Amino acid sequence: MADQSELIRNLLEASGESKNIGFDLELPNFSGGPAILEAIRAGALDIAYVGDTPPIQARAAGVFLPIIATFTREQAQYRLVRRDGAEIKQLSDLRGKRVSYIEGSGRQVFLIEALNRAGLGLKDVELVNLRVAELSDALRANAVDVAVLTEPHVTRLARQINATPVPDPLERTLLPSTSYLYARPEALADAEKADAIRQFIAAFVRAGVWSNANTEEWGRHYYTGFQRVDAESTKAILSSQSPLVFQTAAEAQAHHQKLIDILHSAGTLPQRFDASSSFVDTYDGVIVSNR
Repeated sequence: MADQSELIRNLLEASGESKNIGFDLELPNFSGGPAILEAIRAGALDIAYVGDTPPIQARAAGVFLPIIATFTREQAQYRLVRRDGAEIKQLSDLRGKRVSYIEGSGRQVFLIEALNRAGLGLKDVELVNLRVAELSDALRANAVDVAVLTEPHVTRLARQINATPVPDPLERTLLPSTSYLYARPEALADAEKADAIRQFIAAFVRAGVWSNANTEEWGRHYYTGFQRVDAESTKAILSSQSPLVFQTAAEAQAHHQKLIDILHSAGTLPQRFDASSSFVDTYDGVIVSNR
């Protein structure tokens, strides 16, 4: 299973749920949806933890990877972070600026929606194509004016180089923080793997519920212990997060359709399609009984 920022591994360990998984679970770490898609197409992965855009881009590329679980937070995990000295006080100030762009990543649709809210489009900014691992260094080198970042990088760069989120209140209301688990159809058709996935989803949902109820312990384990963020910054990160919510296929479809429509309207998705066909409800019962 593809992990990102070693979040899944740490969540299972901190909650104690790793001991409830009765099989060998490999969690290779990846940086961003495009690399994960390449690996899953090659058969190197069975399931993956991804942001909100990768399942859409996979379908656009002719690869059907059904969404088997959805988890979301009311506030976005992404922030529009401006370099020190950039004159960007509101979203409309993005016009003409150099902005990080990662096609096929959740950062893509977040940026497009930010521009939409300002009455702008992709043509109104200078897109700088980067990989996820390059974003922080691009801000440090003043190679971009704005980068779409997640924690702990937002807090870390604010302390290191005074790079701060765009202070427009709209920036915190753009999109919820939605992530998915998607799978190779071949893995779902394999009875043994399908049962292992069921065990994993149950443990993962319980781990998420634990993190909601034990935010300080989770913060110490993941942000302070693993990410090496100081205690004060860990507290700030946790206070900015809303609780994890786990959704069934039916509950998740409306927002997924919104994402599809945003990408299609921006011209980055050649064909609009129905969100309902991106999901399978195979594990809905497991999600409901453990959330």
